[in-house]
Amino acid sequence: MQTPEETKKLLDRLARIEGQVRGLRNMLEDGRCCEDVLTQLLAVRSGLESASLLVLEKHLNDCVFNDATMDNATVDKVRETLKLWSRHTVGAG
Repeated sequence: MQTPEETKKLLDRLARIEGQVRGLRNMLEDGRCCEDVLTQLLAVRSGLESASLLVLEKHLNDCVFNDATMDNATVDKVRETLKLWSRHTVGAG
């Protein structure tokens, strides 16, 4: 179960992505240059990756790390891997 703060953070991020997608549609309708459209597409992708990481972190914390058979060293390795992944996949999102 997500806390109200976690839910708000995710909803805010999704609202921003929604606005970016609407902006993309307007850019295409207005005939904006390819570079501008690509930049906006990358921003949307980054936002989605960031939202996905929030959900993944929640899943790991609630469903995976609570497994009594998982030792602390393994949990730490998974957390470090997630941090590494997030540093290299999420841009300005």
